[in-house]
Amino acid sequence: MKFGIVFGGNSFEHEISIVSAIAVKKVLKADLSFIFVDAFRDFYLIDPSDMRANFFSSGKYKNSKKLHLKKGGFATHGLFGTTLLDVECYINLIHGSDGEDGKIAGMFEFFGLNFIGPRLESSVMSFNKELTKLLAVKCDVQMLPYETIKRGEKPQTNLPFILKPARLGSSIGVSVVREEKELDYALDVAFEFDSDVLVEPFMEGIREFNLAGFKAGDEFEFSIIEEPQKKDFLDFEQKYMSFSARSSEEAKIDESIKTELKNAFMAIYNGGAFDGALIRCDFFVLDNKVYLNEINPNPGSMANYLFKDFTSSITRLANSLKMPRNIKIDYKFINSITSNKGKI
Repeated sequence: MKFGIVFGGNSFEHEISIVSAIAVKKVLKADLSFIFVDAFRDFYLIDPSDMRANFFSSGKYKNSKKLHLKKGGFATHGLFGTTLLDVECYINLIHGSDGEDGKIAGMFEFFGLNFIGPRLESSVMSFNKELTKLLAVKCDVQMLPYETIKRGEKPQTNLPFILKPARLGSSIGVSVVREEKELDYALDVAFEFDSDVLVEPFMEGIREFNLAGFKAGDEFEFSIIEEPQKKDFLDFEQKYMSFSARSSEEAKIDESIKTELKNAFMAIYNGGAFDGALIRCDFFVLDNKVYLNEINPNPGSMANYLFKDFTSSITRLANSLKMPRNIKIDYKFINSITSNKGKI
């Protein structure tokens, strides 16, 4: 299978996407092409040998071939016309805006491309944390109580609580507020990234579990269930400072909790129309009850570290993708009008 990894984007998580693509290059044993989307939303074909973080931070990527998206895929332009990349399936690995808000998904769907990643509808539901809460309600999956505030408003939730920008991942802009004197600074940090901020009660000692998976045909394939090691919460530094060396072990939990986590995952995946995507759901477990924390529709490094054979899993997902229905346009309605009433 020939994959095209699309990464970068105009996003606060741009650099995380670069790190994700480099990590996937190391573990996905397949024929790979790398398509970089820079801050100006120009596309570049990156040679695999140049997949290093400083190649992008230094601006050297601008010497790479420019790409253009058209029907059939990405293509290079030359003196003798355009040449399509030899890619069978694209992987949307852009984190945050552009990749997880539906922009890239809409373009891929418009041009009829085969791709792994959330579709437009599921992107919208998972990108905004408040809409994710509504999805959980629809799917009958429990969640923590919350409120959403705008700049100038103060939380009504009792201390301690956690503030999260509504449309951002990677724990960017997230703060735990334990005392009133910490609130103004935490609000400034959160509103730097978003106009809406989610407020949830912060609970000491709550257990957190990560579960990734996808649906191939009618069958779900799950990763191991991970219990990430954290301090107060899984912040940006804990997630990404040792990103490339990350490995995981199966969490030591009762089979009944594993079953509940998988049932909640399947409910979210089906209810949110995530067909075609590999997603990771982050859950809380409190008093043996499972709560959805958030959905990662394009998880960091594709959550490869949670799968026993990542290449086989991605290949199975790619082979199960279904192209959207092609609507036949036959102009019967217009022809019937013009035949009866003349020109319109």
